[in-house]
Parts: sequence; structure tokens; C-alpha cells
Amino acid sequence: MRPAAPLLVFGLLSGCATHRSARRGAPRASDRVVVSVVGTNDLHGRVAMLPWLGGHLANLRRARAHDGAVLLVDAGDLFQGTLASNLGEGAAVVRAYNALGYAAAAVGNHEFDYGPAGEATFPRGSGDDPRGALRARAREASFTFLAANLVETATGQNPAWEHVAADLVTTVAGVRVGIVGVGTESTPYTTLAVNFRGLAMRPLAETILTRATALRAQGASVVVVLAHAGGACRRFESPDDLASCDPHEEIFAVARALPEGTIDAIVAGHTHQGVAHVVHGVPIIESYANGQAFGRIDLTVDAATGRVVHREVFAPHGVCGAISRTPADPDRCAPAPYEGAAVVRDEGVASLIAPALAAARVVEERPVGVTVASPVRTRYQEESALTNLVADRMRAATPGADVALMNGGGVRADLPAGPLEYGNLYAVLPFDNRLVTVRMRGAQLRAVLRANVEADDGFLGMAGARAAVTCTGSTMNLSVTRDDGRAVGDDEMLTVATNDFLAGGSLARHLAEPLTDDAIAAAPTLRDAVASALGAVGPLRGDDVRWYDPAHPRMALPYPRPVRCR
Repeated sequence: MRPAAPLLVFGLLSGCATHRSARRGAPRASDRVVVSVVGTNDLHGRVAMLPWLGGHLANLRRARAHDGAVLLVDAGDLFQGTLASNLGEGAAVVRAYNALGYAAAAVGNHEFDYGPAGEATFPRGSGDDPRGALRARAREASFTFLAANLVETATGQNPAWEHVAADLVTTVAGVRVGIVGVGTESTPYTTLAVNFRGLAMRPLAETILTRATALRAQGASVVVVLAHAGGACRRFESPDDLASCDPHEEIFAVARALPEGTIDAIVAGHTHQGVAHVVHGVPIIESYANGQAFGRIDLTVDAATGRVVHREVFAPHGVCGAISRTPADPDRCAPAPYEGAAVVRDEGVASLIAPALAAARVVEERPVGVTVASPVRTRYQEESALTNLVADRMRAATPGADVALMNGGGVRADLPAGPLEYGNLYAVLPFDNRLVTVRMRGAQLRAVLRANVEADDGFLGMAGARAAVTCTGSTMNLSVTRDDGRAVGDDEMLTVATNDFLAGGSLARHLAEPLTDDAIAAAPTLRDAVASALGAVGPLRGDDVRWYDPAHPRMALPYPRPVRCR
């Protein structure tokens, strides 16, 4: 799982306030067609935002009626994340996307999370299809799911699933547009491994080059890539200014690897960050996550030659106005006018998702039995009170566990103040992971922790032990002690409480014995185990040093991650 670090709060990023530098010199000849590529990404089941997205689309489609059209696409991770979506394994999202008029969506890593269609989250018998839920949603979609670099390991070919393809060609306002969909090469390690068995990911740039060349040969004048692989930028004043962008992000490397002119635009995702930039001649957009924003690239195409003669890149536009680290409340949505008109909620889409929202509300309002006295917050790339609290409760729910490990990427929201309801906890732990017990030696635990402090992804929450990192020149020293101060020896065998995602992913090669499917099936759901264990700790406070003490962190580092001793 690769969730984002919490988003900073931005002011309204209006589609009307575009990059002025990109506007200058825009051709206006009547023989030219404007294709507005509107991209969304990482909805993660936030269907309540979609009626408001529909209002923006209605305004843009009216604006394009005289000179072009709108191409609506998504860069993946549509489903997993809310009860409204998860109770129907993403069916509500598909219904809304059908009504909104999506042309295509990339297959994201979390599209595999549901496993077989039905209650089971992973196959339990020979007849269970580990991709059953995804394939069921694809059959219901009026748009196409795209996964060009997803192959079966046995054949090396793309899976032959209905409504899932490598690419497609569609005609928009008379322009033939080819669309390629790809997913991050880290997909095998960022979803439930048991549901991805038998599949592999091909290299992104190589796949895009091959498919784009084929689409051009089929007569596509414009080629757009939907990539569930992303970037990260902080400023959007000029699309050519990359100073605020992280050059090492996956999608930027892909753009740089492609020969100029291979593709015309990328709609990115996965990192939950903002991008509205041109990299190596390729305009790229990514619009955070959770339905809060959408991106847009206007491609002006010469009708006679089919060539893109101008492009305009827009900053991420907030669906409800401001974009913040906290998911927007669609019931209080107050969008600014867009394309010269007020934004009116799409009541047709609202009616389609209403039953799913109502069913979810019944479950969400169930009391957990504990009060949150002050918000308990998570941080993706740093030690946080909430991730440590979850790890503590995992250990408490696992008799005999020496240590508990929780991935920061699995903790997706803060706990708000007030009586804790199941919906609040569900927002924190939206994945149906299982609380499992594994065994590893002290040396393996140190290796896991070292890899985590050297990385810049999700910070591991830990309970039952503490670690300290120091540098002696270029040598990293990492010590691990139990809570009572006893050192953990390299050969000491430890019982570790964790979740099946970690156990089947980054922990797998460090385990004394592999986690079996039967063990996963017998394990309780992580979320419910944590819920049952919360009552024992009384009212929860975000500043409670039991969960995080800045003066005495559970993972003491010489400086912020990634730690590299030099």
C-alpha cells in the first residue's frame, strides 16, 4: 500500500485560475478541436463526492460543446476505502462512474483487495477466483478497465478478463484518442499478496512505448496514459517549473524514459499528491485523493493533421473548494463557480449512490464504546500516536505477542474527538486485513526496522519494543530493546502480531516460517480486534505519551528519514 503523507491545506485551486503562462499563444482557429482531458485518481470509495464532481463536469461539457469535448478518465484505486463502497465491493462506484460518463480507468493496486466476489477477502477453496470482485465490477462498467503491464506469470500475456484490456481507441469530437492504462511496478507488494498470485507487472516505460506505438498505427492522433503510478509537487504556478517536484517519483522517471512525442498526456495516481506539470515534454496531472479534486489538460488538436498543437495544464481543482488533509464533507460542499457558472450537484448521481450511503450509515453509527477526548492523529512518514496506538491494541489482542508491527500506510485517517463510532474507526483502518501472529528472530526484526528507517514510505508503528538508530561514520547502528529495557538478541525468537498485508509483503522473507492461507482465514479482522481492545485504555487523547512521546520516541532516529549514514 502506498498511501500519501497527510495533505497540506491549500486555498481554492480554481479551474478558472489556470496557468496564465500556458494560456498565451493558444490557437483559436475554428478548424481546431479542444479535448479537455479530465482526470481523477485514488477515489478510494468516496462516492459522496461524485455528485459534486458531476456538477463541475456539466459546466465543462457545456463550455466544450462548441469547440470540442470532454474525455473523463481515472488513474485507479477506485473502490477500497469506505463502507459505502466496500459493503458492495465497489458496486456504488461503478454505478456512479457509469452515469458520469467515464471512458476508462486504470487498474490500481487496491483493486485487488476485495479478492473473490462475496464475503471472503481471499480465496479459501479451489473454486474461488482471487480476482472475482474486480472482474465482477468490470463486467458492470460501461467504461473499460485498463492494465497494459499486468500479465499472467504462466503465459506472459494480459489476462483475458471481460471489460479489462491493455488499451483502447475512442473517438472524441472527431479526434481518435488512444488510451493506455498501467499500474505501479510495486503492485505485487502493495496489495494482498494472496490475491495477486499468478500475476506480475511489466516495466512501465517499455509497456507504454509498445502500446502507444501500436495505437498510433491504429490511427490514434492523441495518446493518453492512465498510470496508477505517481509523482509529487508542491507548487502549480507554472507547469514547466519542476523545482517543487520530487524528481525521483515513479511517473517522472517514466516520462523521462519515453522518446519525445510518444504520448500526449499522463493522468497519474497512487501517491495521493498533486501534479500539474510538464516533464520531458509530457503534461502530467495528479489530483491528490479521496475525491477532493480533479485535474485537467486541454489538448488543442489540428483537425486536418490530427496533431496536438497546443496544451494547457490546470492546477488540481478542489471539488468542494479548498483541498485539505481531511476528507471533504460533501454535505457542506461550497464549490466556486466553474467555467463561468455555478456548480450544481448532479442529482442523478446522488440518487444512484443514496442506497449505498444509507446502508453504510447504519454500520458507521454503531458505537465502539470509547471516547476520544482529543483528536489522535496519524503521520505517514513519521512516528505517530495513532499508528502506535493501533500497534498497542494489536499486541493487546494477541496473547503471548512480544512485539506488534503496524504499517503506517494502513492507517488512513485521524480519530476525531467525541464518542467513537465504528465509522470513525473504519476510516482509520479501511482495509479488511487480518490480525495474524508470525515468528521471527531478533536479527530479522532489526533488518525490518532498518529497511523502514532507510525508506521514505509508511513509518512502522511498533509496540512491545523500542529501537534506536545511531551512525558511526558510514555505519548504521540499530539497537532493539523490550519495553522493560532488556536488549533483544539476534538469535532470540519473537512472537510478532501484525497484519496479513505486512506478513505477506515486506515481512515475508524475514519470517521463521511463511504465513499460511489457513492461518489468515482463522485470524480475526484487524479493525474489529482493535475495536474490542480499545475499551481497556479508557478515553483516548492525542497527546497521551503512552502512544507517542516526542522526548522518548519508540524509534529514535539521528535525523528524519530516510536515514543514510555517511
